[in-house]
Amino acid sequence: MPNRVFDPRQLFSKLRFRHLQLLVELSKQGSLRAAAQALHLTQPALSKALAEVESMFGAPLFIRYARGVVPTEQGKVVIQGAAMLLEELSHLGNEVSQHQAAVLRIGAPPFVAQGYLPSVLKVLSAHAPSVRVQLVEERVPLLVVHLLEGRLDALISSFPTELPEASGQPIRYEKLYDTGFTVIAPTNHPAANKKINNWEELARYDWILPVRSSMLRRMMEDVFRKAGVKAPVPVIESTSPFTNMQLVRAGLGISAVPRSTLAITPRLKEVGEVRIEREIEEGPVALITRADVTNTRVAILREALAQVHRHPE
Repeated sequence: MPNRVFDPRQLFSKLRFRHLQLLVELSKQGSLRAAAQALHLTQPALSKALAEVESMFGAPLFIRYARGVVPTEQGKVVIQGAAMLLEELSHLGNEVSQHQAAVLRIGAPPFVAQGYLPSVLKVLSAHAPSVRVQLVEERVPLLVVHLLEGRLDALISSFPTELPEASGQPIRYEKLYDTGFTVIAPTNHPAANKKINNWEELARYDWILPVRSSMLRRMMEDVFRKAGVKAPVPVIESTSPFTNMQLVRAGLGISAVPRSTLAITPRLKEVGEVRIEREIEEGPVALITRADVTNTRVAILREALAQVHRHPE
């Protein structure tokens, strides 16, 4: 099918949500036959509908093979947008059917959700009492996926180590503040009782760290690499900094946690900060949104964030 000039008027007048559902299902199933069965259509009807959609976009969206179909590069972009629109429509339908006000869906890693967000949500509640909030605490890479799929309106998070622009969907970053990190150990641990430690010494101890895909794990591996030391393999992998503090308290190893975690956690007499000759660099926390989507719920959140930073407690 030759490419031709895209006409948005044709798309707006002819494209239906069933076409979007067709694209998403076809990508998921990988074949016309399986997608037709899932959508309760005949295979010829699905083929005809797919041809109509490709005609609307003026480009082939799938490559047909004998054993199935594979999205083209244009198809991947369209499918991602289709999934996002379907998710947003479902979200809107739930709000209307339940006679609810707008629901703001925010994603954040645990240290942000439990340390920074309470003050933000307090301001949000005061200035927009009709807005309900759904908060999802997860690892940053998974939160980014949920954002790109339209399951979340915004993230308040550390920067992903691998930028997701390669997925074909632009991301907007608005820096909010810098967060510091520190190493903690049981108070009876050799590292806690030494006047100053270096990273070579610390690499010899048992560590408790988040999974490899997490921002903090990658940051710690980078710290050891810059010190010319091979990063230790953790004896325990645990994502929550609050859980990790308890694991350190139990004497299972040392760990690295955000300083904000220490600030909001009741002081544990069995846990102390480790003094290091070269401290961990601070990392930025940002409001992360889809740059190509105008979302009134995000505008409400952005105003609450501005209020918090204009009048910090």
